[in-house]
Amino acid sequence: MDTPPLAPPSNHSPVGFTRFSRNTHGWPVVIPRMRAITYAEFGTSDVLTPTELPEPRPGPDSVVVEMRAAGLNPVDWKARQGMLEGLIDTVFPAVPGWDVAGVVVELGADVPEFEVGDEVYGYARKDVLGGGMLAERVSVPVRALAHKPRSASFEEAAAIPLAGLTALRSVRRSNVSDGERVLIHNGAGGVGGFAIQLARLAGASVVATASERNHEYLRSLGATPIEYRDGLAQRALAASPDGFDVVLDFAGSGALAESEAAMRQGARVISVADARAARRLGGHVVWVRPDALGLFELATLFDAGNLNVEVARTYTLAATADAYRELEAGHVRGKLVVVP
Repeated sequence: MDTPPLAPPSNHSPVGFTRFSRNTHGWPVVIPRMRAITYAEFGTSDVLTPTELPEPRPGPDSVVVEMRAAGLNPVDWKARQGMLEGLIDTVFPAVPGWDVAGVVVELGADVPEFEVGDEVYGYARKDVLGGGMLAERVSVPVRALAHKPRSASFEEAAAIPLAGLTALRSVRRSNVSDGERVLIHNGAGGVGGFAIQLARLAGASVVATASERNHEYLRSLGATPIEYRDGLAQRALAASPDGFDVVLDFAGSGALAESEAAMRQGARVISVADARAARRLGGHVVWVRPDALGLFELATLFDAGNLNVEVARTYTLAATADAYRELEAGHVRGKLVVVP
């Protein structure tokens, strides 16, 4: 009988090699390996490490996706720094990232929604931080996945899920309606850019805050731009003298307090960054959830030409730490995306 091949002697075999284990019968089992980015402790971008991990297997209601692009979000680095402790448990070594676009390469036992070869995208936050999207292959539950927009590149599709779903949930939760006046804080960010477009599609007029260098971008989305510095309420009222029916806060840092004087009586307030201020004003906090139906709706809007996405820059997987450093520095217009 042929002798089975020997595994490489190290526990850290080179990328592309396989390692071997033994099943309950003693036969060798091939364990395919893949490249990923992980962190083994909370900290700055310096703790991010290129790593080799076993390829994932799909659960009964999941698929394995070959990652073609992964979108980065501010919540990623906040989680990596331990800011979500007490909210979501972390299992180390953790792979960061919740947004993905790619191709289905393996199916779970009961996933009639997809076939191998389907191009998909998703917001794949799980109940525990650990198995993120910054890896060559990722396991994603079908509840978090939809077919990607047909007219979008993988990079564009990966920039949509979390930001697009957050904007969609915020606009729906605040019941933005035709003819209303909406103030959006951080209009040039990933969420803000989608929220401007969705509010305009609902028939609202929009004023949005951003630094002056992004004002032309806001105009291109259909919003009236204003600076976000001191005197914010006065500038907001100059742009909309009757005040605002809805205020969407994607900035935090006191933005709601600074704009309170511009809110109409009974204004509806949403925040993703300042729960205390939102609740003091009778508003709500949005914590977006995986939503396949919402992703389908966003894809439909994109393919109809009613939704655009701004990809600020693309990084390789090996340069993920640099991408997060740029994201953490702030002032990114649109989204940063990582490709294999």
